[in-house]
Amino acid sequence: MKNGIAPDVIIRAALMDTSPAHPDPLVEIRDLNFAYDRRPVLTGINMTIPRGKVVAIMGLSGCGKTTTLRLIGGQLKPTSGTVRVAGKLVHELDDEGLYALRRRMGMLFQFGALFTDMSVYDNVAFPLREHTALPEELIHDLVLMKLNAVGLRGAHHLMPSELSGGMARRVALARAIALDPLLIMYDEPFAGLDPISLSIVGELIRKLNDALGISSIVVTHDVQESLKIVDYVYFMAAGQVVAEGTAEDIRCAEEPFVHQFIWGEPDGPVNFHYPARPYGDELMEQPTKPRPWWT
Repeated sequence: MKNGIAPDVIIRAALMDTSPAHPDPLVEIRDLNFAYDRRPVLTGINMTIPRGKVVAIMGLSGCGKTTTLRLIGGQLKPTSGTVRVAGKLVHELDDEGLYALRRRMGMLFQFGALFTDMSVYDNVAFPLREHTALPEELIHDLVLMKLNAVGLRGAHHLMPSELSGGMARRVALARAIALDPLLIMYDEPFAGLDPISLSIVGELIRKLNDALGISSIVVTHDVQESLKIVDYVYFMAAGQVVAEGTAEDIRCAEEPFVHQFIWGEPDGPVNFHYPARPYGDELMEQPTKPRPWWT
């Protein structure tokens, strides 16, 4: 058993026939391995993100989901394997090439990550001012257009401290689409939201993806809301892709790990208890005298 996942749970082959096919995918990850020093984090990752689709990456905390996003964005370089975005090998780009590629990506960070000393308007205007030479009059129109798309044009004058969690996430989404990117990556976009805000953000992700013709990668723990909006799902555990398929495939999956994760069951391959000696053996032992704190 590895990180609570039994070896027989590695069931990638079970759903391989349904992997997304596209003659020109936007993101291709092939045989990707990554390690911090000698500690492996990702092992043999293969993913395809087609153009115009919403793809979810799910799994337990610490399984490598956010690390995968960082490799796609070029913040990290793989130990081996390839990450290709829009036909370019991300890890082989120089600083200028990586900067140009990142202009075509949008990122929605967990909890929004808005600039707290800037208004809603200036937060959305920031990437336009940073990456373009557009006149302020045109930036004004674009900012209001993006805010209108997420239903917050009337809040352009507010500061982040005046927003609810759901509103802050929607402002962050408007900022993520400010440059009309090819790809948007969402890191836990549903975390901490009430049911209404969660549903609104999920609907926005799907509608904006379809309206703009972009690709979206959603890293999330919120299974049920994600399965309403995604086209394809990759499940990760212990740094590997252990299952993949369409939303319907995943709902109907009988593999123990996937079933337990989808339905939030307490019993299954992922144990509640941290590995320990038999409880009775520890109770029968004489307790050790604690050492003084000053020794």
